[in-house]
Amino acid sequence: MVKIHSTAVIDPKAQLDSSVEVGPYTIIGPHVSIGAGTVVGPHVVIEGHTTIGRDNKLFQFSSIGAAPQDKKWAGEPTRLTIGDRNTIREFCTFNTGTVQDRGVTSLGDDNWISAYVHLAHDCQVGSNTIFSNNAQIAGHVEIGDWVIMSGFANVHQFCKIGAHAFVGMSTSLTQDVPPYVLLNGNPAQAHGVNIEGLKRRGFTREQINGVRAAYKIIYRSGLTLEEAKAALLAEELATPAAAEQIRAMREFLDTASRGIVR
Repeated sequence: MVKIHSTAVIDPKAQLDSSVEVGPYTIIGPHVSIGAGTVVGPHVVIEGHTTIGRDNKLFQFSSIGAAPQDKKWAGEPTRLTIGDRNTIREFCTFNTGTVQDRGVTSLGDDNWISAYVHLAHDCQVGSNTIFSNNAQIAGHVEIGDWVIMSGFANVHQFCKIGAHAFVGMSTSLTQDVPPYVLLNGNPAQAHGVNIEGLKRRGFTREQINGVRAAYKIIYRSGLTLEEAKAALLAEELATPAAAEQIRAMREFLDTASRGIVR
């Protein structure tokens, strides 16, 4: 039997695996699907067209799958998807997508989401990220794998943050952040490469040195972005041990839509 507290309100149409646990006074709507091993704490509201995977832990007082905070939303059945093994702490607010974008807000696997985090409509968050307390993510933002968002960091709509980037405490982002970059401030400024994070994740010395060389091309050479992309390609070809990492930085420059923090 599903372990549902007697005070929880679960719509009969909701699809909960038999191993799901639901705490007191939680409300789960008709279009919600929750996978095996997930634990939903007390006083959580899960609504909208929301799919939650396996072995997640949702703490008390969060609002998951509510309507997007977008005046253009007209009741369309947009979605929120949450992967596996995520921890979502107290008072988080995750909204569904809008038809003006891809129609879905998504969170990948193995993310640690601390208290009071807001994930707005149409955001796409990868896996293995850490969001500290009060990180605030506006609509249409893309955040890559292994990104760390420190406390009170906030991100303007439509920004992109590349994989393995580190965003410092109280940083205000209005432009895109290439992979591996460490930055903070208001306005945000780049301060080097997230070397400690890369070491912890098993990057080799050659790979880290390649990332550092690519960072210097983008941020210290005085080149325009177009010139920097050409220099990055040359560096990629000359450094096969770090070609994948340098290529990720070069290709990110082609997709940056708001300019990069520089």
